[in-house]
Amino acid sequence: MKGIETKLKGCFVIEPTIFGDERGYFFESFNKEKFKELTGVETEFVQDNEAFSNRGVLRGLHFQKGKFSQAKLVRVVKGKVLDVVVDLRPDSKTYGETVSYVLSEENKKQLFVPRGFAHGYAVLEDNTVLVYKCDNYYEPASEGGIIYNDTSLNIDWMLSENEIILSAKDRILKSITEFKY
Repeated sequence: MKGIETKLKGCFVIEPTIFGDERGYFFESFNKEKFKELTGVETEFVQDNEAFSNRGVLRGLHFQKGKFSQAKLVRVVKGKVLDVVVDLRPDSKTYGETVSYVLSEENKKQLFVPRGFAHGYAVLEDNTVLVYKCDNYYEPASEGGIIYNDTSLNIDWMLSENEIILSAKDRILKSITEFKY
């Protein structure tokens, strides 16, 4: 297993060691001690979530704020997504910057999203299943978001505008300059 820190401090791509043969494959998707050794982050995940979506669905950019802020460890079990994070930590040198990675059932990469970040993803294949661990419980009153097409973020979602399918809630999110974390 490898942990590679992105340009956003505290945000890591986790690449598992995959053991395969004629029967299939095996890999360890999470090991608390190895995770800490690779990232320097000690976390206690308390909730696992799973989402099924078809190509074109875009979820995000979402975050939890205050005492319900969440760190996430995201991976794709089936299909493929473009996973995007935005640094929202007010004192960060990379505030407002983004990173994006393709996560897929083939590459089995995971993305660790620390607290203080917005997170979203665009589904690039039909029948995609994304799972993620959270280190805090979901609290609707603490949720927030940034509009996916914020021009100051300039995110290439790898989908054409007419392919994108948004929830009603995600259509009315504000730009990064209009939100309060």
